[in-house]
Amino acid sequence: MKKTDIILLVSVVLVAAVTLTLTYILLSGKGEVVVVTVDGEEYARLPLDEDTQLTITSKNGTNVLIIKDGEAYISEASCPDKICVSTGKADEVKSIVCLPNRVTVRVESE
Repeated sequence: MKKTDIILLVSVVLVAAVTLTLTYILLSGKGEVVVVTVDGEEYARLPLDEDTQLTITSKNGTNVLIIKDGEAYISEASCPDKICVSTGKADEVKSIVCLPNRVTVRVESE
């Protein structure tokens, strides 16, 4: 190997190490919360990194929100169609909405 090859190799390894370190620091510092609204009003704001079970009560019915292992989902609902239960897990892109109970669950960065 030539001296320039070694310099190039060391440079690539250093750039990769710095990139991975910065990515880790930026992503690990991000706190995410689950925001629950009922009738358009904030009902609860819960950390995504703490396992929780919350019964959401509105004048139209109830929903049970589960936060477990960094994921949020509705496990039970009193609404007739239960689309909110089958929606799956909420994240920063996808919200869970229960139209009959007027409940929305979404994940936000703090």
